[in-house]
Amino acid sequence: MPPIANYIIHLLLAAVLLLVFFRIYTWVTPFDEILLIRQGNNAAALSLGGAMIGFSLTVASAILHTASYQEFLAWAAGALVVQVLAYAVTTKLLHISKEHIESGNTAFGGLIGAVSLCLGAINAACIS
Repeated sequence: MPPIANYIIHLLLAAVLLLVFFRIYTWVTPFDEILLIRQGNNAAALSLGGAMIGFSLTVASAILHTASYQEFLAWAAGALVVQVLAYAVTTKLLHISKEHIESGNTAFGGLIGAVSLCLGAINAACIS
């Protein structure tokens, strides 16, 4: 397969995976991130942004370190699960409620985003 075709396939798959992740993640959280972000809520933006970047780190590593599209998709699916679990565990352990994010508590939003980034980086490194 020509390198440009491989590039286009990976790019399209990664874009679709990011959209799927976005949809699932925003469905799992108990607040409407998009509405909150439109209202200028930095906590929601930090939380969602960190999760998306954390997920993307693993997707990028999977592109670099896998030999087939099936393996790439499997790692991406695993990354999605890790990021959703990271959100669930972090909010449970730290008693971060819906109200913390909805009220714009950037400390909590930043913490959730940072945990997502950390786990995404570790997850990405584990693929190599």
